[in-house]
Amino acid sequence: MQIDNLPEDLHNLRMLQYKVVETSIVTDEELEKIINEWVSRGWVLDGVQFAMRDASKRPAMAFILFTKEGTDISHAGQEG
Repeated sequence: MQIDNLPEDLHNLRMLQYKVVETSIVTDEELEKIINEWVSRGWVLDGVQFAMRDASKRPAMAFILFTKEGTDISHAGQEG
């Protein structure tokens, strides 16, 4: 399904895609490895969230967030 009634300035907008990578190995080396891997694939680092343990100052997990420009919204849902 093509969206024909979009204002002219919205015809070339693209939907943003999100990627979340979860890791329980929370070291600088592991985070660098994950970030470099996904950035080299064209994703843009959006942020890092940490899940903390109650009894420790070290994070138990990290969630690394990436974004990437997706499909043209004026052609969203169009097949072929």
